[in-house]
Amino acid sequence: MSGTTTAAAALRRRAAGAGANRWVVLVVLCVSLLLVAVDATVLHVAVPAVTEDLRPGGIELLWIVDVYPLVCASLLILFGTLGDRVGRRRVLLLGYALFGVASGMAALADNAQVLIAARALLGVGGAMIMPATLSILRQVFPDRRERALAIGIWSAVAAVGAAVGPLLGGFLLEHFWWGSVFLVNIPLMLVSLPVGRLLLPESKGDGTGPWDVVGALMAAAGLFGMVLGVKRLGGGEPVWSMFTVLPLVLGAALLVAFVRRQRRRAYPLVDLKMFARPAFSTSVGCIVLAMLALVGLELIAAQYLQLVLGLSPLETGLRLLPLTFAAMAAGLAGARMLRRFGPRRMVSVGFCLTAFAVVLLTALGRTDDCALMLAAFVLLGFGLETTLFGAYESMLSEAPQEQAGGAAAIGETSYQLGAGIGIALLGSVMNAAYAPGLSGVPGVPASASSSAGHSLGEAYEVAAQLGGSAGAALRHAARDAFVHGLHVTLLVSAGLLLLGAVMALRLPRTMQCEEAGAGAVEVPAQRDAAESRVSV
Repeated sequence: MSGTTTAAAALRRRAAGAGANRWVVLVVLCVSLLLVAVDATVLHVAVPAVTEDLRPGGIELLWIVDVYPLVCASLLILFGTLGDRVGRRRVLLLGYALFGVASGMAALADNAQVLIAARALLGVGGAMIMPATLSILRQVFPDRRERALAIGIWSAVAAVGAAVGPLLGGFLLEHFWWGSVFLVNIPLMLVSLPVGRLLLPESKGDGTGPWDVVGALMAAAGLFGMVLGVKRLGGGEPVWSMFTVLPLVLGAALLVAFVRRQRRRAYPLVDLKMFARPAFSTSVGCIVLAMLALVGLELIAAQYLQLVLGLSPLETGLRLLPLTFAAMAAGLAGARMLRRFGPRRMVSVGFCLTAFAVVLLTALGRTDDCALMLAAFVLLGFGLETTLFGAYESMLSEAPQEQAGGAAAIGETSYQLGAGIGIALLGSVMNAAYAPGLSGVPGVPASASSSAGHSLGEAYEVAAQLGGSAGAALRHAARDAFVHGLHVTLLVSAGLLLLGAVMALRLPRTMQCEEAGAGAVEVPAQRDAAESRVSV
C-alpha cells in the first residue's frame, strides 16, 4: 500500500516537474525553428556572390536556390510520421546533426554540384526539424490554453526568422565571404544538440503496427513531383512543357495511390480520418488558401519597391519590416484572441482584415506613399498571422496526440504547397495583366515589346538597349503596365482571402479546452529524479 502511494506521489511530482520545464522546452524548440526559418531566406541575398565565385549554369543556379525548399517540403510527411514511430526527439536531434554537417559542406563548397548536394541535405535536416518542433510542442503543452500561447510564440519566431534571413545574409556578406551565411549555423547546432538531448522530452505515438516505408516513399516522391511542377510554373515555364506536366502528373498519381493505400491499411502512415473532422480539414484548407493568396504578393511587392520606386535591397527589407513586427504582435496576442473570440471568428476576421489590407494597397501608384504602405503592411502582417495562428492551433488540437507528428507535417506541407501554388497562380495573373500594356508602344519594335513583356526587369534592359525616346517610352509604359498588373493581382488575392473567410465559418465557434493534466510528457531530468525517488 505504501509502495503504491509512494509511486503515485512520484508520478504527480514527475508531471509537475515536466510542467515546470515546458517553457524551457519551448525556448529550445523556438531556437530550432529560427535556424530553419533563417536558412530558408538567408541565401537570397548571397546569390550574386555565389554566382560570381562558383560560376554555376542557369539550371544549376535554380537548383541551388530551389533544392532546399523542394526537398524539405517533400520529406515533411515522411519524417513527421517517422517521429511518431521512433521518437520525435530522436528525429529532431538527428536533424540537428545533419543540419550542422550540411551547413559545413555548403560553406566550404568549391563548385555548384557540392553546394546543391549540401542544400539538399539541409532540406532533409529541415524536414526532420520542422514537424518535430510542432509535435513535441503538442505533447509538452497538453492544456489547450497554454498550447495556444506556445504556438503564438512559435509562430512569432517563424516570422522573425523569415525577416532576419536577408538582413543577416546582407550583414555577413559585407564582412565575410558568401559561405559565412551557412557557417553561422554550426556553432548554434553544436549548442542545440547537447541542450536538446538534456532538456527535450521524448515522445512517440502508440507504436501499434509497422511503419509504412513504401507509403512514406510514395508520399515523398509524390510531393517532390507536385512541388517541382508548381515551382516550374511559378518560374514562368510553359504550362504544357514536358518538364512541367510530367512531374505534376506523376506526383498527383503517386499521391492518389498513397491515399488509396492508407485507406486500405490497418495501421496507416497518416490517419486520413482526421480529414473527416471539419475543424482539421478546414484548418488545412485555410493554411493553403492564406499562403496561396499572399506569398506571390511578397515577390511582386519586392519588385514594386525596387524596380518601380527605385529602393535598394536594404531599403526594401526595411520597408517590409513593419509587416514582420505586426505578425510577431499577432502571434504573441493570438492565445488571448483565440480564447476570447474562438477559432471561427478569429480566422474569419483575420482573412477579412488581410483582404482589406490588400485592397488598400491598390491605391499605390508610381510614386512612393510611405504612410499608406506602412498602414497596409501592418494590417497585412497582423491579419495574416492571426489567420495562420488560428488555423495551425485548431489543426493541432483536432489531431490525436499519437498522430501529432503526421498532423504537424500535413500543416507544414500545406504551407509549402500553398506558397508554391500562390507564386504560380498570382505570377500568371500578373503576367497576363502586365504584358498587354507593352504592345504598340510608339517607336518600339514588336520583338522588343515581346521581350519586355516577360518581366519589368527585362523591360528595363530592353529600354536601355533601345535608348533615346523609344527607350524612355518603353520604360514609362512598362512601369505603368506593372502597376496595373499589381492592382489586378491584388484584387484577385483579395478575392481568394474572402473565400478563405467564408471557408473559416466551418471552424468551431468556441475554443474547447481539455483537462490540463491529460497526456503530459515528462522531461528527461525530472523523469530520472522521480524514478530514483520511487526506488527509494
